[in-house]
Amino acid sequence: MSNAKSLIVGNWKMNGLRADLKEIEAVADSIQQNSFNGDVVICPPATLAALAVDKTVQSPLKIGGQDCHAKEAGAFTGDISAEKWKDLGAEYVIVGHSERREYYREDDKAVRAKSAAVIRAGLTPIICIGESLEERRAGNTLAVVSEQISGSIPEEAKSSPIAIGYEPIWAIGTGLTPSIEEIAEAHSLIRAELEKLLGTSGSTTPILYGGSMKPSNAKEILAIDDVDGGLVGGASLKSKDFLEIIASF
Repeated sequence: MSNAKSLIVGNWKMNGLRADLKEIEAVADSIQQNSFNGDVVICPPATLAALAVDKTVQSPLKIGGQDCHAKEAGAFTGDISAEKWKDLGAEYVIVGHSERREYYREDDKAVRAKSAAVIRAGLTPIICIGESLEERRAGNTLAVVSEQISGSIPEEAKSSPIAIGYEPIWAIGTGLTPSIEEIAEAHSLIRAELEKLLGTSGSTTPILYGGSMKPSNAKEILAIDDVDGGLVGGASLKSKDFLEIIASF
């Protein structure tokens, strides 16, 4: 088993209105009463983040951002810097999510710059990697994952905490899930690459599985070696489902 800290992250993506803050409050109340040996994070849309921080200030539940700009400030209309997330009260920021890589053409170099920015701001980046269905069918999963790790993790990670989110792109929002063996193989490779790149800290970097994790499969997935938590999408929108995943860990 890994020596990494346990980490469960809910990524709300572009979902949620003020009325849905009650779901965040329910998660906060539950983990306040039932201690979790690690961090639980919810990354709501930016419109709700400050409100979520205010509602969870007395709770161990942490709030995170879904993306950031690599610069600290400037003429970048619509963007949010890592320093802005820090000022708001966030503790984590997701970078390089497969949707950012696919829809906004963010490459490893861009993800690396954003990861460095998150570290610069004193926050923890959750750096996402993962292969497409075409890459998996071509037998290139391990090569793609290895290349993304070396290209997306900044030098600053050698002295600051990071987390890795492994998301096979073809399993996100499709209901498809890799086999236990496929997940184990990918996470084992990621661990080896992290130790090669980061040395000792590579063995304690949390590696999260993301890709259609839900209450029905969470226990089995979270029991795999080197799966230190989950990056949960749709199932994190409802407190009942998200709490079931947390409880299964």
